[in-house]
Amino acid sequence: MNKPEILSKIIQKKEFSQLPKKDIEIAFAHFEKRQCSDEEKIKLTRELLHKVFGAFTSRKLLSPKNKNEEWILRKHLSTRERLPYYKEVYEKIFSGFEKNKEVYEKIFSGFEKNKSISIIDLGAGVNGFSYKYFKQKVDYIAIESIGQLVELMNNYFEKTNLSTKAIHESLFELEKIKKIITETKKPRIIFLFKVLDSLEMLERDYSKKLLKEAMPLADKIIISFATRSMVKQKKFKVERNWIFNFIKENFRILDDFEIGGERYICFKKSD
Repeated sequence: MNKPEILSKIIQKKEFSQLPKKDIEIAFAHFEKRQCSDEEKIKLTRELLHKVFGAFTSRKLLSPKNKNEEWILRKHLSTRERLPYYKEVYEKIFSGFEKNKEVYEKIFSGFEKNKSISIIDLGAGVNGFSYKYFKQKVDYIAIESIGQLVELMNNYFEKTNLSTKAIHESLFELEKIKKIITETKKPRIIFLFKVLDSLEMLERDYSKKLLKEAMPLADKIIISFATRSMVKQKKFKVERNWIFNFIKENFRILDDFEIGGERYICFKKSD
């Protein structure tokens, strides 16, 4: 088989059928030159894609019928863990952080008090279904690679008359992501909840590149990592110093906290 035929074969499986071509190509590149059969390359590529995208998502999410927000949030492993804590997490993110109130006020000085904040949720999964937990006025945009989840969120936004949207795009299409961000109104906050590990599986150090390119466009970025295994709830020993040290060296950390087995780091441009 030639390359286009192999890529076409990979996406015949439903869970990969609506992934961006860019993500499929990056995953396949890991095995393209390996000395093995085309069938083995297809199998290995699918296994990698499942680790990156499918491991979090129940197959029931690919074709749900008339389910409410909580049902959806419980079917995605990432949001299932966060569900009991959404209110606390969002309050913490928007509170102004007691120890950094002056910094926070400086970030948003010059903007009207009641002005909405643009939230750009990169690698959103189904996080758009948590919209009701926002207590402040926000303009929310979800960017997600799994096409079925994008459709799911947009159907929800339409039914609930929310003036927000989900966009089907690869996070590896950096120029397109930057264009989406710049088209939103200021002030801007970027979410990257439990996303960076997945990006690193496909391309080493891409997280650093993404953060460096996105930070000049945003007022604040919040990243998060799981601190416990999603199934067994055992504490991870992984420190992730590679990304924490990078953030410390290049940005100003506003807050670093853990809620519900998830560590959040909030940061802005260096002064």
